[in-house]
Amino acid sequence: MTTIERVEAQIQHHPKGRWVMPALAVTLCIAIALSCAVGALQIPLADFLPALFGKGNSAASQLQHEVLWQIRLPRVALAILIGGALATAGVIMQGVFANPLAEPGLVGVSSGAAVGAVAAIVFGATAVGAWVLPLAAFAGGLLVTAAVYFLARFQGRSEVLTLLLTGIAVNSMAGAVIGLLMSVSDDAQLRSITFWNLGSLSAATWTAVLTVLPVAILAAIAIPSLARPLDLLSLGERNAQFLGLNVNRNRQLAIVVTALLTAAAVAVAGIIAFVGLVIPHAMRLVVGPSHMRLLISSALAGSLLIVVADLISRTVAAPREIPLGVITGLIGAPAFFYLLRREHRRRGAWA
Repeated sequence: MTTIERVEAQIQHHPKGRWVMPALAVTLCIAIALSCAVGALQIPLADFLPALFGKGNSAASQLQHEVLWQIRLPRVALAILIGGALATAGVIMQGVFANPLAEPGLVGVSSGAAVGAVAAIVFGATAVGAWVLPLAAFAGGLLVTAAVYFLARFQGRSEVLTLLLTGIAVNSMAGAVIGLLMSVSDDAQLRSITFWNLGSLSAATWTAVLTVLPVAILAAIAIPSLARPLDLLSLGERNAQFLGLNVNRNRQLAIVVTALLTAAAVAVAGIIAFVGLVIPHAMRLVVGPSHMRLLISSALAGSLLIVVADLISRTVAAPREIPLGVITGLIGAPAFFYLLRREHRRRGAWA
């Protein structure tokens, strides 16, 4: 057995990893069923299949069918895609930075998307069409990520520490630009900006689902080629190079995939906190460091979190809707603090 094979065998072995993904998949299916059935219009379990396939003849059955297909299912589908995208992006970022507390916003994609969306709102570009806001956010996220990467390059290479510091600086600048734009906006624009910055699936449509779906498919295709490099990067950049990994090329691919996933998610749902930070770290504690298992389990757990959080956001204070980012923040912040305390107890420091 070669050195690489021994390393990969050690990474893959984890006693709890086998049952986690099936358990997450089953729980996600239950959450999807609840999210489709519960709301302002309740759909009883006995009426679910007739409503799904439109086989009922009564006016109530037709109404259930319309609500299910035009409101509930697009919202659930978008929640699944966004949760999986953000959690997957978090896993990739934590692998690239070799730090379990890294998250997609480190490379500026979230702040860049926010700048694009806020600019579209303040300058009235949304009057052209509903598609302008997600397009501006998506473009802003990709442009700022590209700026961070190229500003961090030196002599054809981009070091992790330089990427991190450049990302912090660019995020700070983006925050200043957002503050400037908000200072010249009116009350209606401020309300739109505030609600968008806190995240929501209230505008979910099949068009929004189809906007995110191609990016999710591309990421799913790229995941097998990223899992092994991320496993090697977890051993340290120098060790990964010694084992034959082209660190710079794989880091570029990882950042591109992260930017696409995060920009697509933020573009259609706004900024949703803590998903890309807490979910990967929590899954790593359960399934171990194998990135193939970690990517799949984190995608499932992220989808589950957003589906449940969205259900809470639209039912707990009905008919009002609590922004989705508020729910994930209330869940994620205590979980994040618990994980930090756990690391403190295990290692004797805030590692």
